[in-house]
Amino acid sequence: MDLVPALEEALKQPLRSVLGPATAKVMAEHLGLHTVGDLLHHYPRRYEERGQLTHLADLPMDEHVTVVAQVADARLHSFASAKAPRGKGQRLEVTITDGSGRLQLVFFGSGVHKPHKDLLPGTRAMFSGKVSVFNRRLQLAHPAYEPLRADPEEADPEESVESWAGALIPIYPATAKLESWKIGKAVQTVLPSAQEAVDPLPDALRDGRGLVSLPEALHKIHRPHTKADIAAARTRLKWDEAFVLQVALARRRHADAQLPAVARRPAPDGLLTAFDARLPFTLTEGQQKVSKEIFDDLATDHPMHRLLQGEVGSGKTLVALRAMLAVVDAGGQAAMLAPTEVLAQQHHRSVVEMMGDLAEGGMLGGSDRATKVVLLTGSMGMAARRQALLDLVTGEAGIVIGTHALIEDKVQFHDLGLVVVDEQHRFGVEQRDALRGKGKQPPHLLVMTATPIPRTVAMTVFGDLETSVLDQLPAGRSPIASHVVPAADKPHFLARAWERVREEVAGGHQAYVVCPRIGDEEDDPKKAAKTKKKPPEAEAEAEKRPPLAVLDVADQLVKGPLQGLKVEVLYGRMPPDDKDAAMRRFAAGDTDVLVATTVIEVGVNVPNATAMVIMDADRFGVSQLHQLRGRVGRGAAPGLCLLVTEMPEASPARQRLNAVAATLDGFELSRIDLEQRREGDVLGQAQSGARTSLRVLAVIEDEEVIAEARGEAARVVAADPELTAYPGLRTALDALLDEEREQYLEKG
Repeated sequence: MDLVPALEEALKQPLRSVLGPATAKVMAEHLGLHTVGDLLHHYPRRYEERGQLTHLADLPMDEHVTVVAQVADARLHSFASAKAPRGKGQRLEVTITDGSGRLQLVFFGSGVHKPHKDLLPGTRAMFSGKVSVFNRRLQLAHPAYEPLRADPEEADPEESVESWAGALIPIYPATAKLESWKIGKAVQTVLPSAQEAVDPLPDALRDGRGLVSLPEALHKIHRPHTKADIAAARTRLKWDEAFVLQVALARRRHADAQLPAVARRPAPDGLLTAFDARLPFTLTEGQQKVSKEIFDDLATDHPMHRLLQGEVGSGKTLVALRAMLAVVDAGGQAAMLAPTEVLAQQHHRSVVEMMGDLAEGGMLGGSDRATKVVLLTGSMGMAARRQALLDLVTGEAGIVIGTHALIEDKVQFHDLGLVVVDEQHRFGVEQRDALRGKGKQPPHLLVMTATPIPRTVAMTVFGDLETSVLDQLPAGRSPIASHVVPAADKPHFLARAWERVREEVAGGHQAYVVCPRIGDEEDDPKKAAKTKKKPPEAEAEAEKRPPLAVLDVADQLVKGPLQGLKVEVLYGRMPPDDKDAAMRRFAAGDTDVLVATTVIEVGVNVPNATAMVIMDADRFGVSQLHQLRGRVGRGAAPGLCLLVTEMPEASPARQRLNAVAATLDGFELSRIDLEQRREGDVLGQAQSGARTSLRVLAVIEDEEVIAEARGEAARVVAADPELTAYPGLRTALDALLDEEREQYLEKG
């Protein structure tokens, strides 16, 4: 599968025919590289200078690394072993240095002879292997290595001493099966084919921005003479990735704008007006502004495609409900798709509560302007399900809230006018598309995401959607204090955390305790075997125990620090009725402490819950922690979030938790989260499962390039939607949009 822009025949050649079957097989299996073009777009991760040495102190644990360093010391030891009881076993220990830090290499048995001969003190070489810890020291066991020419006189006659010392050595993303220098040699073989690459960028764009040609960029990224070569190549290749992607999204927006839709304008004195009149508070300025953007879109005769994103607790659900009421007012139906049954039930409950008798259409006591609000989930009883389906097909129900059960073939609507998708990233594209296909004409689409997204990500992941942002919290929301609880360093801090929970309960409030695991049938012996304690020399920041589990923690709390309090559990695998009952009891204040998995992550609204303790907090992502924290501080009393961890203070995991504790700004945290996780595939890796399409473009750092590429793409597509004047760009799009991605963009 080719995922690289601008392939001509020479670049489509299989690596097998150029490099031989053995090398090609390893490249395909371990790096996903199949063609000459794939290999040319496998860019170096970084560059080393022969005259400089790698900073050894920064090596990541348990990762495969390539370093350039100098041998400081090499010692051969003999020892007795089961295979060599008379002391004939041999171990070669080589110490390499970068001038400040040191790293030990170790070779055993028959593998010591060649390195003993090659790695003499003073030798400089590239070393490749997996970083581990032995006796509290970093080491590489049996690393592969490639000595660098020690004497400039061995170099090409044309090459000066200075250029030899300053020569840039590309370090490629590699694997244990294929070292960086072997990839470099393979690249050298195929590099002449770079001349055949067809340039996807329009000439005017390339010349106007002073970008080098694609063949030149490929040569410079793989064989740079200077750091300026690398910069020029990377700038050019970033533009390729940003521009081709933005053209794909611009074409999608253009195609959507051509589709017909029914304009939905709310009746002047209808359901929406009645609902607004009953609200016990005034909408925030942000809610009013975003509502206007949505209502303006709904009033047009092509489908709305809008992303509604905002801070945790900024009132997105209320804005979405008002949009649904406007569509019902206009004679249509609205469907809200939620990712879990717990969330669907929670949305249904809160919508019915907010609407009051306006949700009792066709019932005794219902308002004459009321509609019916139905719930549809996979676990409903047959009679309730049959009634819900009937209400939808007759149009009796104006609003339906449900899970993926909504998209089954047997679910038919009278006139579906609006689809609201909550937490879009949890749904496959096919599911969203199936629901949109249930309207007589394409329904309007509102995507809600509870995780704030940096502007650049919105321009890429949701680049086909118009974006509305809610960054104001409604009045009455209380501040949340967040603290890291280092359970391993200071166990008394954890004891104090449970005291704080008791104090909140004594003050008439409630608390959540969140765990990463359930802890019943998950505990199979194979998994347990994997998490057994490792020998001291193999330990670093690796897992020393399985993650804490809801059932275990609840049991310990009931018998220990929270004895006497009403403690309940909630997790995704519970029977739906039990989950709903547990949530209702907690919402009603009958339960003091709810010990749960991340099933409470979004949409759960219990204003009386003021405290949250997140166990093994380092096992959650930054955005997920922010999302969980948003479940407290939803009422008048201040919130408290305690992040419990056993990770050491200097670890990246602790730094991540410190960042979460330091700010309540979800947009700032989403940037941190993205920088730490790396982007993944902006075309929706979750949907397509394909390799990332971004190799040099970083969606946070390259905000300016993405914004400019978006503008350029919009101009090109507006003038020539079919790209007839841009054959190179068409080739690049075809290569980028393999079959699955094409579906993703067309259906999204």
